[in-house]
Amino acid sequence: MKFVRIAVLSLILITSYNCKEAKKEANEAAEEMEETMEAIEEEVMVETIAFKMEPKSDSNVEGEVTFTEENGMVVMKASFSGLTPGEHAIHIHEKADCSAADGTSTGGHWNPTAEPHGKWGESEGYHRGDIGNLTADADGNATVEFKTDLWCIGCEDETKNIVGKAVIVHRGTDDFTTQPTGAAGARVSCTGIIQ
Repeated sequence: MKFVRIAVLSLILITSYNCKEAKKEANEAAEEMEETMEAIEEEVMVETIAFKMEPKSDSNVEGEVTFTEENGMVVMKASFSGLTPGEHAIHIHEKADCSAADGTSTGGHWNPTAEPHGKWGESEGYHRGDIGNLTADADGNATVEFKTDLWCIGCEDETKNIVGKAVIVHRGTDDFTTQPTGAAGARVSCTGIIQ
């Protein structure tokens, strides 16, 4: 009888140990799977599109612009060469059409919420395309970085979707008050935002 009790007790211990081991392995596998899924989701959540800027209005202004969307935020990074030293306006315009020699085929500032032109974030209003000004150095080079959750890349919200619009750099400075353009002058560089 004592032998039977020891055998049963041994069997219970072995079974218990095997169950704990199996449960531990299952938990480790589940954690590994969860980490893999999170990594895949992070990869899917980041989208980047990049474009070359082309000269307009008989200028030599070239550059590159990149838009990256991650976790609901869009970051625009751009660099330019061939500018005159000083400040120049940069905006997003209505149409991804840079076919006109002077860039006017892009239409006006992108303004899906029908606000007055102004400085980004002003309580009186501003266009979703009112990025502001950038400053070119003595060699005509400039960079700009802009970040917002009011844009998206290819989403269904037309008040946020920048795809199908254009990036325009102007010869002059945006004064943030003149309607509807900020008196920024000629369009000297252009690219369409096409996905």
